[in-house]
Amino acid sequence: MSMKKQSEATIPTPWGEFLLQAYAEEQDQSMPHLAIISKDLNPSTDPVLVRIHSECLTGDLFGSKRCDCGEQLERSLDLIAQNQGIVIYLRQEGRGIGLINKLKAYQLQDEGMNTADANVHLGLEIDEREYEVAIEILKALEIKSIRLLTNNPEKISAIEKSDIVLTERVPLVIKPKKENLNYYKTKKEVMGHMFPRDSKL
Repeated sequence: MSMKKQSEATIPTPWGEFLLQAYAEEQDQSMPHLAIISKDLNPSTDPVLVRIHSECLTGDLFGSKRCDCGEQLERSLDLIAQNQGIVIYLRQEGRGIGLINKLKAYQLQDEGMNTADANVHLGLEIDEREYEVAIEILKALEIKSIRLLTNNPEKISAIEKSDIVLTERVPLVIKPKKENLNYYKTKKEVMGHMFPRDSKL
């Protein structure tokens, strides 16, 4: 069964007015994936600026300083409002391990582990996220080529393996805070995330 658009509505936000679309296999799914589309986007105007953002309740909603997720989401919404783009919001909390395991991993991090080692200690993959749903949504929106807003090589690889043309990677760099400096270092050194050469990480 494939992902389908189940509903949509216009939402006014601090970043501008967006069309919010809900995607799921069934209409009664309680946690659909979302496409947040700038109001005046013309899908035929390729390449489209796209951010694929995985849900992070602690960062996106509560502004947790353990990560940069909330700030990345806000920056992405600002950029797509200015440049006519799309944020695809995937419901795969905690790098795909879920909120309960994510909080357990946080406890291990407080004991000295980094975010990657904490996941492995729990018997999980370092990153269990998948991006096929994002590709399905882009195809449903008839997007053929994109500029991808990311630092994550896994997202780049997923797009390059699809029928969607990746014309450019647009860096999305948020200045680290003392609370998440080790998190940034782990993303760079263990997960291969791409940061500017002049970064102090």
